[in-house]
Amino acid sequence: MRGRLGRECVYVPSCRFGLYLALRHWCPPGGRVLMSPVNDDVILFVVLAAGLRPVQAPLDPLDASVDVDAVPDAVWGSLSAVLTTNLYGNPDPAPRLRARCDALGIPLLEDAAHAIGSEVGGRPVGGWGDASVFSLSKHAGAKAGGMLAVADPGQREALERAGRDLLTPGRVTAELAYVVRPFVEAAVRGLGLRSAAWATLRLLGLTEREEIRMPLRPAELVRAGEAAPGLEPYDPWVRVDLHDYRLRSGRLRLGRIGRRLDRLDETLAACRAGTELLLSTRWAGPRAAGGPGGRVQPLFRVPLFVADRDAAIRALARRGIVVGYLYDPPLDDYAGAAFTDLSPAPEGARWFARHALPVDPLRARAVVAVLEECGARPAQMPGEAGPESTAAEGPVPRGPAPSRG
Repeated sequence: MRGRLGRECVYVPSCRFGLYLALRHWCPPGGRVLMSPVNDDVILFVVLAAGLRPVQAPLDPLDASVDVDAVPDAVWGSLSAVLTTNLYGNPDPAPRLRARCDALGIPLLEDAAHAIGSEVGGRPVGGWGDASVFSLSKHAGAKAGGMLAVADPGQREALERAGRDLLTPGRVTAELAYVVRPFVEAAVRGLGLRSAAWATLRLLGLTEREEIRMPLRPAELVRAGEAAPGLEPYDPWVRVDLHDYRLRSGRLRLGRIGRRLDRLDETLAACRAGTELLLSTRWAGPRAAGGPGGRVQPLFRVPLFVADRDAAIRALARRGIVVGYLYDPPLDDYAGAAFTDLSPAPEGARWFARHALPVDPLRARAVVAVLEECGARPAQMPGEAGPESTAAEGPVPRGPAPSRG
């Protein structure tokens, strides 16, 4: 990772843990952090755990990147930091955000969980901020691990020390479960037991999400806020989908993560090819040409836009293709003004969160075949004339949410 980014990197057990370290290191408690409302709710709780106030940014509805020009001057002047998201690997406008942060004298922090291999402004995503965090659960497929990269190598020792103090001791049972998990998942897929396994987990009460968003539990959240900053009070929210998020990694875990990283370039090439195919379809948005110079990014998920997203999700599920990484509703609609500053222009985030169908580029051909077969129609883009389909306003079907690192 140092070679990819040209920056010093600190291994962390998860992206969310690395983000917490960065927020605590660069932001004073009580500060305000501009962030995207189309993001995993875990990230909202990490910001709160760091003793900070989330401030939801207006977004470009076509790729969910921060709309820099729509952020009011009064909001810019109140911030302690800016946190990018680079949703699904589509870069936020890091060069412009870097310039804004420099003018204000505040740090730029990059959440690059979805964006290993993406580029913006001639640099890799993660090469613009004072710090950036990566998830090795995503493109690398390691289902554990993360990286915290820093612009100033002199900050590395302090971050490593802070991280060691917050880690929980490693457990032999956790290491063995991590090693066995890929074989169990392969057996479940091979035997066609995905639906039965999910139903069993729900019956036993072992799932933490009945909806896309986890339960907010506002009264408990208020009590947790009285003890912020700190991970312990917010652990019931921060650990959702990944209970080992701050577990000290053992040799078995690190060995498997290393082997997955060894194949990262191969995976990125396959993601880029799948992304290119999906962006050539009629369900791609008007930004389908890719990045600077038309170069396609190796997206982690490709957001397609169909008129009836729920029907498309069901059709894909029937073929064993699970659609995860949905972030609907936006975080300000989910958390409300009690826990975050609301976006001054929420429409872009709402449109994207409700219409984006994020699909795995590694299954691009199968996805295209299913969408063609079920007759999925492209969604009406923002600003286009004509009636919008009402079918897309129904509830999203229940299903397994992939682990978020």
